[in-house]
Amino acid sequence: MPRGLLLGATIITGLSCATALAQVPPADQPPGTGNATVPPAQPTPPADAFSAPSPNGPQAPGVNAANIPDGPPAEPSEATPMVEQVVANPAHDDWPGYARDDRATRYSPLDQITPANISHLKRAFIYHTGSKPGPGQVNKWAAETTPIKVGDGMYMCSALNDMMRIDPATGKEVWHFHANEKYESIPYTAACKAVVYYTSSTVPEGEHCHHRILEATLDERLIEVDSEDGKVCEGFGWHGMVNLMKGMGESVPGFVAETAPPPIVNGAIITNQEILDGQRRWAPSGVIRGYDAETGRFLWAWDVNRPHEHGEPKEGEHYSRGTPNSWAAMIGDNALGLVYVPTGNSAADYYSAMRSPEENKVSSAVVAIDVKTGEPRWVFQTVHKDVWDYDIGSQPTLMDFTKPDGSSVPALIMPTKRGQTFVLDRRTGEPVLPVEERPAPSPGMVPGDPRAPTQPWSVGMPRLGFAPLKEADMWGMSPIDQLYCRLKYRRAHYVGEFTPPSIDKPWLEYPGYNGGSDWGSVAYDEKTGILIANWNNTPMYDQLVSRKKADQLGLMPVDDPNYKPGGGGAEGAGAMAETPYGIVVSPFWDEYTGMMCNRPPYGMITAIDMHTQKVLWQHPLGSARANGPFGLPTHLPLTIGTPNNGGPVITAGGLIFVAATTDNMIHAFDIHTGREVWNDVLPGGGQATPMTYEYKGKQYVAIMAGGHHFMMTPVTDDLVVYALDNVN
Repeated sequence: MPRGLLLGATIITGLSCATALAQVPPADQPPGTGNATVPPAQPTPPADAFSAPSPNGPQAPGVNAANIPDGPPAEPSEATPMVEQVVANPAHDDWPGYARDDRATRYSPLDQITPANISHLKRAFIYHTGSKPGPGQVNKWAAETTPIKVGDGMYMCSALNDMMRIDPATGKEVWHFHANEKYESIPYTAACKAVVYYTSSTVPEGEHCHHRILEATLDERLIEVDSEDGKVCEGFGWHGMVNLMKGMGESVPGFVAETAPPPIVNGAIITNQEILDGQRRWAPSGVIRGYDAETGRFLWAWDVNRPHEHGEPKEGEHYSRGTPNSWAAMIGDNALGLVYVPTGNSAADYYSAMRSPEENKVSSAVVAIDVKTGEPRWVFQTVHKDVWDYDIGSQPTLMDFTKPDGSSVPALIMPTKRGQTFVLDRRTGEPVLPVEERPAPSPGMVPGDPRAPTQPWSVGMPRLGFAPLKEADMWGMSPIDQLYCRLKYRRAHYVGEFTPPSIDKPWLEYPGYNGGSDWGSVAYDEKTGILIANWNNTPMYDQLVSRKKADQLGLMPVDDPNYKPGGGGAEGAGAMAETPYGIVVSPFWDEYTGMMCNRPPYGMITAIDMHTQKVLWQHPLGSARANGPFGLPTHLPLTIGTPNNGGPVITAGGLIFVAATTDNMIHAFDIHTGREVWNDVLPGGGQATPMTYEYKGKQYVAIMAGGHHFMMTPVTDDLVVYALDNVN
């Protein structure tokens, strides 16, 4: 969210944190918890109007970036047995995975840094990845990187997928693998959230590629290199690489990309991919695939519209197009043999009439897939027939939930953009805490595209959100600005959460598609039961437009030969080609001042006791120092709550570290009180999740200050690392 969305810091407001309930008309006979039936699919328009591309459509030059030979279509197979990985039982000093452990807790047992001594936390070093926009390049950078640390090595990737090992104490580079990623392969964002550390079960200790570093790239490759020297593992795929565009059919560079670290579950690397939003109905597939971690061999595919065909597509065929994609970080359970996949909605996010029944069942859901076969075991849907871009961006967190009778349930915490946090039995997908199906506005306002009559609400968990918008909530720097926002509110269609899309006038989408919780996810301390979440409060202003109007606006998909940057992208206006409509999306703001029309705060941080499901404390997150009207920084340190992207971490020292905000700062809070005890101004935007580790007796805290083009924070290639200045 652009920093121009934020208020001038000369205003201080008091806000109500009332529980948010949708203002909706009644509906008959709500279906069962978490699994509402949806209206029957509408007849597909004539094939000559919105037909899918030919299965023989060629891939454009550069899609198979490394020219990796594909070989014949592979049949399903099973993974090489895996030895226990470091994320399963992390060493005390290490941070060996994106979220530290294989439960994605983002919790560290380190306690050298505490609220009592954090005033001595100073910069230890800055490492430069070397990846930032070049001359003449449009800024699409947002590294979003969290380094990992195993033993005496710190490993990370750059925004363009170079991989590096650096010294944990000095930042000195040990090796640097050049992925040779092309600018043209950048989708909406140049990002690489993390690399993966893997220990081989077939290569003996001490030999090359016994310990490996794995990444999935923007140009759709899996790459494995040796952790000691950074050279490719020749026994993996084709010279250390696997082509993930195999079977994807027609595409162009940048349409499909990998930005999240792929989990390895029982020897299977599980891949998902980001598909650019807003492009066309028959976009490339959202297929989920498994590959052998030892060899790169294809294992299986879960393809929504080919549900029981788990092999690669036959010659002249491709994975089913336009299906719900998953771009969030996934997590697995080795004991259960499952990987948990947070999904989005089908291509053409704001129009659902052309989706298949199979797509409607699994969109905006958590899908548990058997990592041995690729078969789904269970599905829990967080939004039915999603036309609000409420795809799940957060990584699930695993926990053991203690029930009132003292029994323990292996559970999964699923944050969402709606601010609804679902707690599920990860064996079955059944809710552990109560979920209600509540009436939702239906049937809707778009001909032939009715909305679901109910939507799921996690009533057993506190809502990360506020009450529905009211005209009285409209805000502005002056009475004229407030009047403008009131008029804008009146012009829009709004009946609370799940207001259906409209064609004749704009509709208000609240919560907006940036959250609630987005890709930063949450942190969880298993010992105390405290969950920490930072989240957004930013409405959107949307409108469907006719195909003729979309053409007049110059909206076209990225694979159109006439496409030019600005002609419709992953965020904002989109062509939604091969459907009757395009989409125009913008923040709900005053376009002249660049200020949001709803009153602040726009970002919050919340602590929840998972034993009682009660809020321990909650307050705005982020200051106005780098934000203000007309995009001008105010330099005032008022905590007003800013949009934020990136997650929190918890330490045994009683601290929470989080950056994420558009004030370009990293913050530390006392976990027990919520009091901010330390902060530092970063050289760029801190839109990433921090990590912490210990090396030679000293605890360090690291944050990638890479900035974010969408958030309009300064872009750098700086990894900033801190340590106490009074510890030798």
